[in-house]
Amino acid sequence: MTGIAWELGVLQALQETGVDLTGADLVVGTSAGSVVAVQATSGIGLHHLLADQLAPAGASQEVKAVFDPQHAAAALTKLTEGAHDERETRARIGAMALAAHTVPEAERMRTIQARLPVDTWPARRLLITAVDAQTGDLAVWDGTSGVPLASAVAASCAVPGIWPPATVGRRRYVDGSVRSTTNADLALGHDVVVVLAPDTGPGLNPASQGLAGEMPLLRPHSQVLVITPDDAALDAIGPNPLDPARRPASARQGRRQGMALTGTVRNIWPAATDR
Repeated sequence: MTGIAWELGVLQALQETGVDLTGADLVVGTSAGSVVAVQATSGIGLHHLLADQLAPAGASQEVKAVFDPQHAAAALTKLTEGAHDERETRARIGAMALAAHTVPEAERMRTIQARLPVDTWPARRLLITAVDAQTGDLAVWDGTSGVPLASAVAASCAVPGIWPPATVGRRRYVDGSVRSTTNADLALGHDVVVVLAPDTGPGLNPASQGLAGEMPLLRPHSQVLVITPDDAALDAIGPNPLDPARRPASARQGRRQGMALTGTVRNIWPAATDR
């Protein structure tokens, strides 16, 4: 939740100062980024979307979950010790998620649907990522996949052990960050890539190299700019990224960072007349 708020703050500030990232040819959304990707490509003004993040926690349908990233990382490291490869690592995490007792899937879906201002895929190319809970394989959906938009987002946001794996067709899926916090390598081949990354580490997969592993793939072919929370933003985000009470402060810090980074982003991002 804090990642959603921070990303929207960055995007809104950049748009306000004349750098509109929502016009990208390709948008890739993972976990919190899947929500922001749908919101930013919906046609709804970013200032309206940001206003929702600045509202008090009680004004939304969001539910606080108790989540300690450091404790989760330690538990997942123990769970995946001895795995032969990253696919097996992801499958073990998926098996844990399938066995966990969390909220009912229908209840979680209502929360996801409340986050989304639209229920149809945008005309612009949008990729949403998740991981098959049984096989550990990466799933990438777009508007041609035949997957309901809310189901794709629910899968991408299904934090193992916290939220239930999402059902898509006959299979169940967990958070896209079980593969990578950004899955930025899906932008391979694009000239300019801007990554908004609340977390650049291994995320929910202790075997993942995270964004650091994707940069060598991207940089020979693209200009890449990675935007991450600075110290003030990290303080606002706090220790629990699933705490809705932290959204307003996270959004404000994201907006502050976006304002400060306008010149940097403008140096690489083509103006609307250039696209």
